[in-house]
Amino acid sequence: MNQSIFPRCIRPRVLDALADTPVVLLSGPRQAGKTTLVRQLADQQRRYLTLDDEITRLAAREDPVGLIRSLDCAVIDEIQRAPDLLLAIKKTVDEDRRPGRFLLTGSANLMSLPGIADSLAGRMETLVLLPLAQCEIEPAPGTSMTWLDSLFSGEMLTAKDPVVGMGLVERVIRGGYPEAISRADNRRRRTWARQYIDSLIQRDIKDIASIDKLDQVPRLLKALAQTAGQLCNYSQLGGQVGIDHKTASKYITVFEQMYLMQRLQVWSGNRLSRLVKTPKLQFLDSGLLSALVDFSDPLRQRMLFGQLLESFVFAELRKQVTWAENDYDIFYYRDKDQNEVDFVIENASGDIIGIEVKAAASVSVGDLAGLKKLANLAPQIFKAGIVLYDGIETLPLGETNGRPLWAMPLSTLGAAG
Repeated sequence: MNQSIFPRCIRPRVLDALADTPVVLLSGPRQAGKTTLVRQLADQQRRYLTLDDEITRLAAREDPVGLIRSLDCAVIDEIQRAPDLLLAIKKTVDEDRRPGRFLLTGSANLMSLPGIADSLAGRMETLVLLPLAQCEIEPAPGTSMTWLDSLFSGEMLTAKDPVVGMGLVERVIRGGYPEAISRADNRRRRTWARQYIDSLIQRDIKDIASIDKLDQVPRLLKALAQTAGQLCNYSQLGGQVGIDHKTASKYITVFEQMYLMQRLQVWSGNRLSRLVKTPKLQFLDSGLLSALVDFSDPLRQRMLFGQLLESFVFAELRKQVTWAENDYDIFYYRDKDQNEVDFVIENASGDIIGIEVKAAASVSVGDLAGLKKLANLAPQIFKAGIVLYDGIETLPLGETNGRPLWAMPLSTLGAAG
């Protein structure tokens, strides 16, 4: 497959931003498809430059003001490789506030880097492009709403051509990177994933952080992969690779800035007091995660597949947040009595939907316990509880406090975009 053929759901958001904002930043991990998308938007009026080019990067670092002065409208790829350009862009934009003058891409979360967040405040809109979602890999005709928008509007989606069993396993370990998807089999995808991770460590980390001992980074990354979906214990993680808890937390921050993973905060409302405050760690691509944990046998590694599946669902939700019609935040729920809900989605009005993820083809009463607990603790804002499972039917599972509980096939995640 050629990644240029994949439709990107965030494209309308980019065009909207270019229509009324001087600077637009498309941020996201390397190889997610940023360059493919922005090159489609480069034309005779908007020149394309990439800072992966050595001469362009030299010009940007030696004379950032001169380089920007020579441009009227431009696409600048991999801006994190010469962040001084941002101050020069600020200066020229303050002199000429026409919308759409600069379309930037960055393989790091620039807004978290010191000094950058303030430099273009009020002048720049940031959008995030993550690896391909299922609805981009295999678009379903006639869909217009995201899965999240549909749920909050009260529509429970069905799967027209559900993918279950080994087909689901294949989707999870394939992940969403276009280059990985283009590989012929999982062995070749694992090879690509490992080389991709090595490249990030050897090349990109130094653009955003000062890390003295790079040899510790791959060991920590593998240790983090083993704890995906679990509570973060920085001391324990650091101890596995010979670093203290502060250094472990610093490295995780770097991985977050590179869009490899995200710390998921616990959801809490004003009425909830007995909550665990420790964040969970989730990876943003289940394909990379499967390579890091050496997943190869879904029967023998059934528990490990459950972790991969949870990361897969998180990544799908996180991608849909970037282009959904409404604003959403993703949390998890866990109290000191060990009641848990894998994901809690909260909209801008403070309403919530709970989501449980099951690798099984059936749903039991026990799978609803966490959702019922959450519904009872937050009855005014809890709108629905969903159990995503490896099945084919969307079915009602009764109510709690008048709020519906549903079983939905995991395939429905790709049925809306």
